[in-house]
Amino acid sequence: MVSGMVGTGTALGAVLVSLLAVPAQAAEPAADGANAMFRAATSPTTAQDLAAPDVTGLADVLKTAISQGAPGAMARIDDDGTAYTVARGIADRGTGRAMNASDRFRIGSATKSFSAVVLLQLVDEGKLDLDTSVNTYLPGLLPDDRITVRHVLSHRSGLYDYTNDMFADTVPGFEAVRTKVFSYQDLVNLSLQQPLTNAPGAAYSYSNTNFVVAGMLIEKLTGHPVATEYQNRIINPLELSDTLYVHPDTAIPGTHINGYLPPDKGGALVDSTEQTASWAQSAGAMISSTHDLNVFFSALMGGKLTSAAQLAQMQQWTTVNSTQGYGLGLRRRDLSCGVSVYGHTGTVQGYYTYAFASKDGKRSISALANTSNNANVLNTMARTLESAFCGKSATTAAARSAAPQQRHEDIAPAVTLN
Repeated sequence: MVSGMVGTGTALGAVLVSLLAVPAQAAEPAADGANAMFRAATSPTTAQDLAAPDVTGLADVLKTAISQGAPGAMARIDDDGTAYTVARGIADRGTGRAMNASDRFRIGSATKSFSAVVLLQLVDEGKLDLDTSVNTYLPGLLPDDRITVRHVLSHRSGLYDYTNDMFADTVPGFEAVRTKVFSYQDLVNLSLQQPLTNAPGAAYSYSNTNFVVAGMLIEKLTGHPVATEYQNRIINPLELSDTLYVHPDTAIPGTHINGYLPPDKGGALVDSTEQTASWAQSAGAMISSTHDLNVFFSALMGGKLTSAAQLAQMQQWTTVNSTQGYGLGLRRRDLSCGVSVYGHTGTVQGYYTYAFASKDGKRSISALANTSNNANVLNTMARTLESAFCGKSATTAAARSAAPQQRHEDIAPAVTLN
């Protein structure tokens, strides 16, 4: 191992950068033009074609996130056998413990990619058809028989996102559900109190309800809890020792990062680490680490988790905005240097996650800030992708102009999610 220390050496200022050998994998995605979908711009297809990661720039991005209110921020890049880890700031405000890029944290909506993989494996096994009505598998669940499995996995079902109402007031909303245990049906019922936001298949409209339905499909088709299917199909085969689904337990086992939630109108941060995450479940309740997320998305893009046909289905992109597409439980982001990357973001109270891999899966990054409800930090953390995949050519100005500024991502009170 080669390591170096950058910064002041304090818990708030130290940046640890380390390089170590890890396994890597290979891949090949695809896309088509159906259902208002589009192709990404031509971009490098292998890690060897990418610029070298800008680790110094990455550290600067994390420093900026802290200046904007995140107690801490960290990232890990895995680059075809070499890993770079950068950590800055505080993991636990109570003890003053510094961030460590090996610690566990709540990954929020990056869980959706795990759920999608399980369902696409069921497609490979002949137990599920993407273009069949959800109501065929779960009779009477949804108000429109035209809503297909594909619509659910691509956020084109029109199902209203119940979190719009649940977290319209951020901290009071969170405290109301922090220890509550919902059934999947409870959450679907909350969604169905509102009409569909669009006709099935007509438009992209991000909704956590879709991946609650995904969890119900997994459990109906396998006869097992989602935790069992994650474990047997993904966690055990990939040896993801830090990846857990502990719902409805409230604690993060082992050494972990504490999450801090700011109130809407200012005031003291709320330690949001312990919660059931029952409001999210198969849409956002998993726990992982930067290492494990990189292994997962590298394996996914490397064709290790589904057939080539189902990986291609995951990458039929619906337009989100000028630089983003959404497939089946998978995001595509187009960076300022012309590179497209593939993965998911995650927002759960007190945690912002970005986890993306290159087209061949050989370079990946997972980055975390232990705050949420902070648009400045959300947008700043998106720039970790520029440092990881575009290198030093990605200036701050270019990175900011490349990504439309967003208020929220993955969980939001009545805003368009991107």
